[in-house]
Amino acid sequence: MSSSNALDTLTDLAREARDKAGQLLASERNNEQQILAHHQMLVDYRAEYAVQLQQLMLQGIDPVTLYNYRQFLMSLDESIQKASHALQQQSGLVDKSKLSWQQKQQKLTSFTTLNDRRTSAAQTALARKEQQQTDEFANHRRANSQTNHLRLITSGEED
Repeated sequence: MSSSNALDTLTDLAREARDKAGQLLASERNNEQQILAHHQMLVDYRAEYAVQLQQLMLQGIDPVTLYNYRQFLMSLDESIQKASHALQQQSGLVDKSKLSWQQKQQKLTSFTTLNDRRTSAAQTALARKEQQQTDEFANHRRANSQTNHLRLITSGEED
């Protein structure tokens, strides 16, 4: 396998790895947003229930209803705490996925840069070769022209 094909293969593999890492990152971010939305819903729901409890307490509430409200608020607090923990874990997964994507992007950029340099070097070499051929052609033409000119001068003197 030539170095050109090997580099192209490595570039393609790096691009695929970067794309997969990007898809994973998008999925992890989506999960994070869902967990965040669930967490916010629980917080909002708890706040509504707390307001309802305060209103009932101002109006007068029987002890059983008060107990039930407090138990329910405590269960909401536990759910909020679990959702907060899940959100922290998911944020960690997002950070890891982001770092992985960045590393894969950096690797792809390195291969792309090497490929660009190789292409540029090949173009420079081709341009030099073409210039050399043009120079040789021009020198050959000049040499022929001078030879023909000398022949004309020499043949004109012989007359």
